[in-house]
Amino acid sequence: MCHSAHRQQGVTIVELVIFIVIVGIAAAAILQVVNLATRNSADPLRRKQAMLIAEAYMEEVQQAQFTVCDVSDANAATATIAEQGAGASDPTRCASAPKTFGRVGTKSRPYDNITDYVSVGYKLGNAERAFVGTDSSGKQVDTDVAGNPLGASSIGTTLGNSALDGITTTLALNNVAGLGGLNSDASDPKTMIALRITITTTYGPGQSITLEGYRTRYAPEAR
Repeated sequence: MCHSAHRQQGVTIVELVIFIVIVGIAAAAILQVVNLATRNSADPLRRKQAMLIAEAYMEEVQQAQFTVCDVSDANAATATIAEQGAGASDPTRCASAPKTFGRVGTKSRPYDNITDYVSVGYKLGNAERAFVGTDSSGKQVDTDVAGNPLGASSIGTTLGNSALDGITTTLALNNVAGLGGLNSDASDPKTMIALRITITTTYGPGQSITLEGYRTRYAPEAR
């Protein structure tokens, strides 16, 4: 008896498994792309926030004076020798000790001298959190000139007080060499003619904004 052969229809188990694996790999790749796009969708806003913060801090630092003597010194506008003299009677020297890196006494931002924005004994090129303060929980955060944590203003309240969480800013100062008037100690601000200011605002892992500016000594230079 002859029976006509019929070709089996459908797919085999092996083909089905291969199909599922291929679809799974494709779906995983698509989900990774969607996840990356979702995660980075806020990056332009964060970058813009970081840029505005860096620009504001740069403007604040550049507006500070750069004098041989402390700004409050009687001879700040006339001193040309970075030594302490006999008081106001010797206008060529500081009436008190010449200005060095770091704040002396109690001062608040915005500081009157650019060297007040770094710590005592500052080493050129070191990045310091010059604008740091604490929030209500005691966590270190960047602050405005009034000492308020960034993001705690009315704008911050609208966006949520955590809108600027994770954004940190550092300041570094460097001597601009080759302008003359420098002695052998290039780390001594009393003998510097100009400083390069570097502001770096970090707003995410591996994501930061860096601005560079300059502050020239307009007061008589020391020698």
